[in-house]
Amino acid sequence: MKRFHIALAVADLDASIKDYSARLGQPPQVVVDGAYALWRTELLNFSICREPEQPGKLCRMGFLDDETHDVTRDTDVNGIPWEQFSTLAHDLRMATAYGVPCYAPGDDELIRN
Repeated sequence: MKRFHIALAVADLDASIKDYSARLGQPPQVVVDGAYALWRTELLNFSICREPEQPGKLCRMGFLDDETHDVTRDTDVNGIPWEQFSTLAHDLRMATAYGVPCYAPGDDELIRN
């Protein structure tokens, strides 16, 4: 499955998790306390990271595509970083950048916490 990905910087992670959970109609699937949250919907892969000095900054856009084996990165004509990556590559990068995540249990998977 290929999903659009967007990543934003936020000032207050907890308040942003509450707000975006209401907007997306579901809680995040992944949270790294104090640093990061990720929602995976059928069409959208949406993440936020705590950067209080730059709230609202568009960090990057791209596509989560499980057919992809590598992470590809480039920059569009407006200077916005774009990436294409698999779920596994994204999870590994997230753990490296933000720390050990806490995963919400899915209906069809084992709990990974």
